[in-house]
Amino acid sequence: MSFTVAIVGRPNVGKSTLFNRLVGQKLALVDDLPGVTRDRREAEGRIGDLTFTVIDTAGFEEAAGDSLDARIQIQTQLAVEMADVCLFLVDARAGITPTDAQWADMLRRSAGSVVLVANKCEGQAADAGIYEAFQLGLGDPVAISAAHGEGMGELYEALAPFEREAPTDDEEAADRPIHVAIVGRPNVGKSTLINKLIGEERLLTGPEAGITRDAISVEWESNGVRFRLFDTAGMRKKAKVVKKLERLSVADTLWAIRFADVTVLVLDSETPLEKQDLQIADMIEREGRAVVIAVNKWDLVEERDGMAKALRRRLESDLPQLKGVRWVTLSGLTGEGLRKILPAVTQAYQVWNKRVGTSALNQWLSEALERHPPPAVSGRRIKIRYITQTKARPPTFVVFVSRPSALPAAYRRYLVNGLREHFGFEGTPIRVLMRKGENPYANRAKRK
Repeated sequence: MSFTVAIVGRPNVGKSTLFNRLVGQKLALVDDLPGVTRDRREAEGRIGDLTFTVIDTAGFEEAAGDSLDARIQIQTQLAVEMADVCLFLVDARAGITPTDAQWADMLRRSAGSVVLVANKCEGQAADAGIYEAFQLGLGDPVAISAAHGEGMGELYEALAPFEREAPTDDEEAADRPIHVAIVGRPNVGKSTLINKLIGEERLLTGPEAGITRDAISVEWESNGVRFRLFDTAGMRKKAKVVKKLERLSVADTLWAIRFADVTVLVLDSETPLEKQDLQIADMIEREGRAVVIAVNKWDLVEERDGMAKALRRRLESDLPQLKGVRWVTLSGLTGEGLRKILPAVTQAYQVWNKRVGTSALNQWLSEALERHPPPAVSGRRIKIRYITQTKARPPTFVVFVSRPSALPAAYRRYLVNGLREHFGFEGTPIRVLMRKGENPYANRAKRK
């Protein structure tokens, strides 16, 4: 990606629709309600053979003081400053508004390069708005329809001059960052935690619940390890999620979990491990993601030893499917304990990627069967013959059994817990699949 493009404009002119068109997938939430986008979102964009970093921003609106709208505008201003070129979108069907004119003047003064883009140009109804756009003094408008993909060739020609030679490094390209999704209930401090980690006010924060609406990714490097942090919308109880926009936000959070390597579940130290926290943890386990639990707002806890012991007991009793999960206490506001989170994430990632040799697995299985043989069901002993690991991420094992369907759930848990403790898979989801059959290698013909 050789240059950076920021998409700017007033609310509801189609910025997120164009962002999704350039990225090639629906990453940004799109709705008729103005102001859906709040944080700035970055991804790799492409038009033909032209690749670049594209930034979706919140709509320009008048705001002052320390209000939420004012903090949103700061994020948009930062995107304008860091971009090589700004795509200033106007709605050709609605025509040029005083807000468009005001922000066109701001872009002339503060932005390096600006390409004026007239969106929603499908059909003749947009012709008048295209002509009005000339009065903004930003050159000839590029007429497009982000929703229908029209005008992408003209947009390519407008952006092509900004392409510059990008450094090529095969090793760097192969070094994929660790994807870390920060999830939890609303207002537990997810965005504040990320801002403190990266050392800048990159994400919107505040006392208002629900500021973050879609999953925002931030690239970051620490001690030579690259991370892509995903800030996500808070997840409330399903029965309380009634508005369409919140349903979209929750769906975006689920997407972030599914594509993460490690998921950091943020708890509020004042109300830890509520029912919703446990449901989110169970969802993460079902998706097979590595897990770290971060108990935030630890600076507000007075009796820390007692709270830590109580939390340890709750984790062991309420999250048996994640036995041994790594958890840290910290404060995203003050930075206390922050140095503990990255080692925990890195360790969880390594365990999630761990593979065990077949010989070592079957040695362990032999000892496990000797200590606790499978039970007899309907008068017939169940025979477990062989185990192998088929994949990592999450660790997945196949066990060959004489009667898989008859093996009790308690004995399956015995095998899972044994694998977890013996091979160091604490705190990561484990998949153990039962298959009927003999040892697949027992009667293999010798190679000539």
